[in-house]
Amino acid sequence: MMKLKILVVDDESRMRKLVKDFLVKQNYEVLEAGDGSEALDIFFENQDIALIILDIMMPKMDGWQVCREVRNYSKVPIIMLTARADERDELQGFQLGVDEYIAKPFSPKILVARVEAILRRTCQAEEDILEYGGISIDKAAHVVTIDGKNIELSFKEFELLTYFMENKGIALSREKILNSVWNYDYFGDARTIDTHVKKLRSKMGEKGELIKTVWGMGYKLEL
Repeated sequence: MMKLKILVVDDESRMRKLVKDFLVKQNYEVLEAGDGSEALDIFFENQDIALIILDIMMPKMDGWQVCREVRNYSKVPIIMLTARADERDELQGFQLGVDEYIAKPFSPKILVARVEAILRRTCQAEEDILEYGGISIDKAAHVVTIDGKNIELSFKEFELLTYFMENKGIALSREKILNSVWNYDYFGDARTIDTHVKKLRSKMGEKGELIKTVWGMGYKLEL
């Protein structure tokens, strides 16, 4: 399993090492930056950073400036660290889109727990949203939009489109679709798939053409 990558930004090398050691023990990959300018260089060189732990008071460029710059390009979770317990700082952080705010000194174990909670939430949100070719499915809310407009689907149509989206570009046999969407306890005719695909295509308008027929086999969703 690929390790999630965390960027730790602090001008105190001792603090960076402390945080890094605890995160590495939890199987995270850690990148380090000693000032805001270096942090941005690393951030833009590594598009797969999962979370940033960011100190506020740093030379060259402070944490606020780094946060603003990152937020222009990304919604990556940010935990801000500060030596000042100032409510105004905290409010400014949340206004800039900071996910968590931790005052120094702090318990590294608590910091790691906060990191894990944020990443669980972030990963869950990503898994709940499927997007492809202008089609968006929010699995948790049970909502489908096409080019930003909501479309009404029956429960089975929703399940069928979700299955196609999760297996985009893959040719799926009618039997495989039946087993996955209708489950193994369904003993009906595989032609029920054709009926549901026809209705689904109709409701999807032009995007219905993305569900392609694989002759003699089944269907696949493909641009």
